[in-house]
Amino acid sequence: MLGFSQFHANTDPSTESKQPLSTISVKENTQNTSSVDLENKRYTINELNNQVINVKNEQVVNAAPKKKSAMLNVVLIRQNPELKYGCEVTSLAMVLNYAGVKTSKMDLYRSVRKDLDPLIKSPKGDIIRWGNPADGFVGDMTGRRAGYAVFDQPMIALINQKLPGRAINLTNQPFDRVLEHVSAGYPVVVWTTGDYRLPDRPEGWYHGNQYIKTPLDLHAVVLVGYDPKYVYLNDPLSGKKQVRVGKQQFISSWRALKSRAVSYK
Repeated sequence: MLGFSQFHANTDPSTESKQPLSTISVKENTQNTSSVDLENKRYTINELNNQVINVKNEQVVNAAPKKKSAMLNVVLIRQNPELKYGCEVTSLAMVLNYAGVKTSKMDLYRSVRKDLDPLIKSPKGDIIRWGNPADGFVGDMTGRRAGYAVFDQPMIALINQKLPGRAINLTNQPFDRVLEHVSAGYPVVVWTTGDYRLPDRPEGWYHGNQYIKTPLDLHAVVLVGYDPKYVYLNDPLSGKKQVRVGKQQFISSWRALKSRAVSYK
């Protein structure tokens, strides 16, 4: 959360010797521009506004990672064989276990919200209608039937079930903000693709009157570390821990998947 300094005239008599009201005045001219006399210096209102903007910009810059590199020792959990399409809940199981929560991928599989709208295909095999991953997991996570994914909001609800009031949604935040969270000691579930590159399997279907356009080659992993050139991921599908991926390559895939990221505080 960003904050900024506000200018207030102090009218408390006990502090008047430090900030005499006589040193502060606001003047307006006929061109509707104002100025403030502060400590025998005159500032226009625009100049004061610019100072506020500069403070806010400095705080955005200061939101960059506090450390040049970080690595969290998050225990790896594999999604297979039980959850063929369960990369999101398996990734979250890793994160919650790191937070000290006693849970498992199967517990989260049973608990996560689900969108039960059935898959309807055309005679050619094209998807016509299906669920909305923003509402809950779409399809069958076990792989006995077709399954797809779940997005950030149901995952946030699931984190709050296990850690009440502690869920953090970093979706649509700058990637530096995500890295800052890792720097502070919190692993993050992030959405990418199976090979951490740009998605190349576009698809779309209707959910009620809503048209959902999303790539099929979607994947979720745990961001556990970074350095100046790379990010490090626990991948529940490949079963590899601290996989090293080029930072810029990963950021491109992450942004293509709508910059989704969730964690806890």
